[in-house]
Parts: sequence; C-alpha cells; structure tokens
Amino acid sequence: MALAPLATTADLEARGLTVDPSEATVVGVYLGVASAAVREAAGTAISRTTSTITLEGPPGQWLTLPGPPIASVSSVAIDGQEVTDWRLRSERLWRAAGWTGWEPSEVEVTQTHGLVDVPEDIVDLVCRMTAAALVAYRSQDGAEGLAADKEVTSERLGDWSVTYGSDGRITEMELTQFWRERLLARFGGGVTALRSR
Repeated sequence: MALAPLATTADLEARGLTVDPSEATVVGVYLGVASAAVREAAGTAISRTTSTITLEGPPGQWLTLPGPPIASVSSVAIDGQEVTDWRLRSERLWRAAGWTGWEPSEVEVTQTHGLVDVPEDIVDLVCRMTAAALVAYRSQDGAEGLAADKEVTSERLGDWSVTYGSDGRITEMELTQFWRERLLARFGGGVTALRSR
C-alpha cells in the first residue's frame, strides 16, 4: 500500500499557493513524488505506518529496529519461525536467547512506526518542492517546463546573449546535499527492506 503524501493541497494553499481545480491531479502527483524523495533521504516513512521488515539477526540479545519512533511490534519470526519471547525497549527488541544460533539468521518483524503528525518543517519542505515543480509545469505550454532545470549563468545586453548552466539537478524533486544530510541525521535512516501493509 502506498503511503499518503507528507503534505496536502490544503497545506499548499495555507502557504499562499492557489491550486486551480484543473491542476488537482498533477499537484497530487507532485506531492507524492516530493514525499517519496523526502522519505528516501530520511531512510524511513516519517509518518505513522505498519511495515514488515527483514533484518539480519545480530549476535547478542539486542536487535535495533529501523524507522523510529517504534510504536509497537505485532510479530517477530526468526528464519520463518514465530517467536514471542522478546520485549520492545527503546526502539530495540531484546531476547534472552539472542537472535542467532550457530549461523546467521533472518529476522522478520512487523512493526507500527513513525510519527502521528508530520513535522511542520517536513510539510513545508514537501510544499516548497511541489510549488517549484508546479511553477515549472505552469511556465510552458505542452509541458516543456518539465525539462531539466537550467539557470542563467551569464547574460549580456549589447547584442543580447545568454548562457545557461545547470546546478546538477534534473528536477525540483531532487533534494540538496544539505537536506539529505539533515533528514538522515534527524531520522536515523533505516533498512531498504521496509514493506508497508
């Protein structure tokens, strides 16, 4: 199941962007793409969801779960065998018998995790990315505004001339290195094997 976007059309309008009813579909797409980019950089869903994850069983009694905050864990299986002798403590599972035997193990965990309310700065980031994409969309007929983002790097007035460059981004949906580092530091990343259900 796809996760709901981290921001809504109402959030865009609260920030002063008027969305024409004819743009509702494209705005919905942009909100979804921007949300996916932010989640990918954060390494977690951010908003509350239930996921089934598969992790390598670590040596020892503690298994750290990705996607904090962890609200609850409903099931745990080691190499396909359900176990119930675990406890959830501080984003980690504890099990007296540990998570591996004589060889590496695969631990499957179904957990409810993420934030109930998306933080305002994350909502604002998704709105700004969406607004930038919408401006590009509106800038040209025939969707030429969706082409790679180019900026003017030099301009001359006598016998007018202009030079375009690129900051390396292909679209407005690509986060800067600053935002990628900030999101990863804030949310702690996670495993790529998250499956929401």
